[in-house]
Amino acid sequence: MTIRTPAIAASLTTTRLNVQIIWIMAFTALTAVGAQIEIPHTPVPYTLQTFFVLLSGGLLGRRNGSLSQLLYLGIGACGLPVFSGMGFGLARVLGPSGGYLLSFPVAAFTVGYLLSRPSSFLRTTLVMAIGLFIVFTLGTLQLNFLYYHNITDAIANGFLIFSWWDVVKLLAASAIVSTIKRN
Repeated sequence: MTIRTPAIAASLTTTRLNVQIIWIMAFTALTAVGAQIEIPHTPVPYTLQTFFVLLSGGLLGRRNGSLSQLLYLGIGACGLPVFSGMGFGLARVLGPSGGYLLSFPVAAFTVGYLLSRPSSFLRTTLVMAIGLFIVFTLGTLQLNFLYYHNITDAIANGFLIFSWWDVVKLLAASAIVSTIKRN
């Protein structure tokens, strides 16, 4: 049994909080970098953002994962060029790709919640597939509402077209999270 003085306990709490803040900021930055790794496609490009959204939920948990994505949205909406193509501003959040962006905190929270304990690769993959489904669903709905006005076209161009690219990201994120959480 370890005896801790109040000063040591406060120091440990502050250290843990600082480490959490650093990880939240790191995943905010990684999501911003992932946005710049893109394959152009209209109206929504292929990016690496969802890989970091899934990782943030899987590694940081529901609270910190969703906070990292809320911070990402907030700094982008306030004018820092963190969205794809160095985009920024409220117009980007409210535009055709905004549904995808707005889904990031929800997806990170869901993944973190469902992976709150160590999981197998298969379970981790299924949970992350749920996270991607959230991203695609919310993104496709906003894309339909603002751009296509035809749900069939929105599904074809906002959901199905990303499948091959996101399967790769899903499997990579699942492998990383299940390996780290297992050890």
